[in-house]
Amino acid sequence: MPSASVIANRNQERGPGTGKKRRPGGAPGTMGLLTILKKMKQKERELRLLMLGLDNAGKTTILKKFNGEDIDTISPTLGFNIKTLEHRGFKLNIWDVGGQKSLRSYWRNYFESTDGLIWVVDSADHQRMQDCQRELQSLLVEERLAGATLLIFANKQDLPGALSSNAIREANSSQHKQSAFSMLCSLHGLTHFILTTTS
Repeated sequence: MPSASVIANRNQERGPGTGKKRRPGGAPGTMGLLTILKKMKQKERELRLLMLGLDNAGKTTILKKFNGEDIDTISPTLGFNIKTLEHRGFKLNIWDVGGQKSLRSYWRNYFESTDGLIWVVDSADHQRMQDCQRELQSLLVEERLAGATLLIFANKQDLPGALSSNAIREANSSQHKQSAFSMLCSLHGLTHFILTTTS
């Protein structure tokens, strides 16, 4: 588990649209998340990751789990959370933005200087899977996210009736060549981690 610290105050003062200019992202490999991060920024050791998805997909739970925090009580994110994870010499600044329908129009305020997009899918929410696909496709045509690597989390795999990871991958990542895929079980922690290309 990577060590982590909260740096919300400093980043909130700077605002979501500030920071170093991003270099175009390179094509990701299949050798793991660290390899993808290295390809994105060979020299710079600080990366900005944007975590998005529909409301109740489990974004905040994932972030808190990685940060070693208690996940028994999670409230809906009405704005955004920011945390920094230190992992193998990389500083990962992760922005967790609320996914309620009323907040999605504000997602674009966080696109600037994004190195990686983490898209979280509720595997058990069949009724909104088309909404999930539609929102992701709208993000993939955003010019400011053109150089960002896409990581898809198929969350809540432990719930009855959850769609398979393959079904979610095919539905959500087939049109994005610069992507990786991961399956996460949020109720019991990280149980299975897969990275693949979609080309």
